[in-house]
Amino acid sequence: MGFEIPKMNYTGSIKEITLGKGDKAVTVGGESSYPFYLFEGNMPRKPRIAMEVYDYEPTDWPEAAVEPFKDVLGNPAAWAKKNVEVYGAEMIALQLRSIDPNGMNRSTEEAVKVTKIVVDAVDVPVIVWGVANPERDTEVLKAIAEQCAGENLIIGPVEEKDYKQIGAATIAYKHIAIASSPIDVNLAKQLNILLGNLGVPENQMIVNPTTGALGYGLEYSYSVIERIRMAALTQEDDKLQYPIICNLGFETWKTKEAKLPQADAPTLGDAKKRGILIECVTAMSLLLAGADILILRHPDSVKLINSMIAKMTAAE
Repeated sequence: MGFEIPKMNYTGSIKEITLGKGDKAVTVGGESSYPFYLFEGNMPRKPRIAMEVYDYEPTDWPEAAVEPFKDVLGNPAAWAKKNVEVYGAEMIALQLRSIDPNGMNRSTEEAVKVTKIVVDAVDVPVIVWGVANPERDTEVLKAIAEQCAGENLIIGPVEEKDYKQIGAATIAYKHIAIASSPIDVNLAKQLNILLGNLGVPENQMIVNPTTGALGYGLEYSYSVIERIRMAALTQEDDKLQYPIICNLGFETWKTKEAKLPQADAPTLGDAKKRGILIECVTAMSLLLAGADILILRHPDSVKLINSMIAKMTAAE
């Protein structure tokens, strides 16, 4: 008697969301089984990767992260174009770190200008990520939503403290809201309900449960994402049936282990390889938990993770 793999019947599925516009628009979601369980259900849309671009020239990155972009770090538009044209980025994630009131505190006008320049420089979907400061994010992201009306940007983080203002802007100017909550299934569901009650359409929302890097809370992130996906697929919880995005490049490359030079930590091995592996292990863990979109930094990480996605989604 031949062996048959036990299979689970899923009663739910993940909503399909289209990001960006035109020929390079990206659609994510649509799964009707656990991640990469192709023997049990469908995974019509493979997970996608966005590459980071910062709105200023970072000065605290390790050499391994600087080297691929050293000729464009001070020019966000050129940086975005290099990611697309040289490294094959399918999406760009513009990190608006300079608007942080505890940091450079750049003006809303400057943030809008940089965003428009980046959006105009590439033909792939653009994610615009603030600093999780409700006051600054509300002012800046609302202005960007208005000035980039119709571009179908992916805008966030949209949190419980600012969801009314930013959520209303995504409705009015037709963008995607990144519903962001602090590593908790119930809080993620609650925010999705609030955004839905506000009037954000189901096809204009994705979920960011927040993530930590390898060794810095990754296990909590994994568990929460896994439980969100279980509730969506096996409990038919339509308030959790959204694609999931993880902003992990920022989290992994700020860790001590990724930033330490080899001379200062010879027992940790090659610094470049170490940083890339920390990013890739974090990325693979989140993919296996259920992430649909990953924001990565290093081109070698993107290449490795894309190859793993291709292998795991290949037909037998």
